Amino acid sequence: MNSPPSEDVQTLMEAAHDRAAKALGLMCTGPLAWGFQGVTLGRQAGERWLRVGRTARRNAGRKQGEGIVGASLLVPDAVPRPRLYEVHDWTDGEWAFEAEVLDYVTHPVVSPERADLDRDPGLPAEWWADLRRALALLAGAEGVKVTVRDGWIERAFPQFLGIPAPAKVERATGHGDLHWGNLTTMPLTLLDWERWGLVPYGYDAGLLHANSLLVPDVADRIRLEFASVLDTPVGRVGELAALAEMLQAVARGWYPDLAPRLLARAESLTGVRPPVPVHSEVSA
Repeated sequence: MNSPPSEDVQTLMEAAHDRAAKALGLMCTGPLAWGFQGVTLGRQAGERWLRVGRTARRNAGRKQGEGIVGASLLVPDAVPRPRLYEVHDWTDGEWAFEAEVLDYVTHPVVSPERADLDRDPGLPAEWWADLRRALALLAGAEGVKVTVRDGWIERAFPQFLGIPAPAKVERATGHGDLHWGNLTTMPLTLLDWERWGLVPYGYDAGLLHANSLLVPDVADRIRLEFASVLDTPVGRVGELAALAEMLQAVARGWYPDLAPRLLARAESLTGVRPPVPVHSEVSA
């Protein structure tokens, strides 16, 4: 859960959430759950969860096969995630709003306050087996959206890793945002399906590993569980893409404690010390 945004954004999003709840006939209770920079706002509605997101009006309209609606149609039911029941979209002024009614997930998020880990959550072997199974099933789904685009990789590898971009990037269908704020404890549930699609092979495992570097035992467990992916040339490219994206976030002021571990991990894979991250607006 992120901190509340500015007062103006709070007012805008709370009004949008109230409007969606009224249109969908829902009575919401409990605390407000803010997404990054107030772009989304969620709240419990009985056994359901109402999530409202906003984007610029020029970007209005859901793209076929993408996002949570696309996941509900294309991702196997055996991949554990909140079920989607209904959507309600509208535009108002400069904004476009998208509302979704989902299952209310009662079991806790592994890291509700941050994407990376600062402690060992003590997850059982069954949890790790479930995660491997979920990602394997997801890899067999029909992905539509290209997440972490080739053009970004061409710019980001030299800028954030200090190495040339790979000549070819193998892709598989993946979650696209696999960090500890999007995973629950037992029973495993994968949350937030906005970025799912065709990701570099190894990217999901690499991103989760990068977000675990402050807790070496967990990072070691990920390398063990996903050795068949990460310990391959194509999987290494996916992990480097995840590291480049994390180092871009460092350049934007995020993950100050994690930054030295990210730099060290990248150097261990490439033999090249990455440049010190500097501010960048390059989008993945």
